[in-house]
Amino acid sequence: MRVLIVEDDPLLANGLTETLRRAGYVADTVPSAERAESALKVTEIDLVILDIGLPGMDGLAWLKKLRGRGGEQAVLVLTARDAVGDRVTGLTLGADDYLAKPFATEELVARVSALARRGRAMRSRVIEHGPLAIDLDRKRATISGKALELSQREQSILEYLFSNVDAIVGKDKIANAVAGWDEQISPNAIEVHMSRLRAKLEPSGIRIRTVRGLGYLVEAWRDGKP
Repeated sequence: MRVLIVEDDPLLANGLTETLRRAGYVADTVPSAERAESALKVTEIDLVILDIGLPGMDGLAWLKKLRGRGGEQAVLVLTARDAVGDRVTGLTLGADDYLAKPFATEELVARVSALARRGRAMRSRVIEHGPLAIDLDRKRATISGKALELSQREQSILEYLFSNVDAIVGKDKIANAVAGWDEQISPNAIEVHMSRLRAKLEPSGIRIRTVRGLGYLVEAWRDGKP
């Protein structure tokens, strides 16, 4: 799940980014609504954490613009404005949740998790592929009921690959899906992660094929065989 933090306080923005990344989310930050607008044009965002008091365009004005054009990203408004009228305005304009500053990081992560679950309500929260089951909410994977020991990066790559079964996925797409803008994940690093994933999956018959020059393809599982 990719989160965009729209916050002009660099100390708070960096703290939120690190907190969410430690919780297993792909998180990036921009300091203004205008930069958020640009980010949404080039990156698929699932959740926006939006400050109201931004330089330039006000956060609520941008939220109204986002919903007016049909933007469906979940929005958590994060602001020092805690009056009932401010909360009502934010929710009326299309915010999904509202958290006042100061706040506990544990509560923020819990609210982000709740919004992630709500966003998945219309689709399966568990991806199944033969004996492999990937629980998107709990961020864990099992094979025939036995837990797979995965690093956070391996878990993210696994989720992305098996959310795109039957599609060839290039290394650049994997990097964009699992790493923040300021994080470096090289093609060689992706190859290393893929090698480790294969070593954990192939004994159960689950195969990820390399399509030379294009990327990776999860082989379909049919009739109990890959």
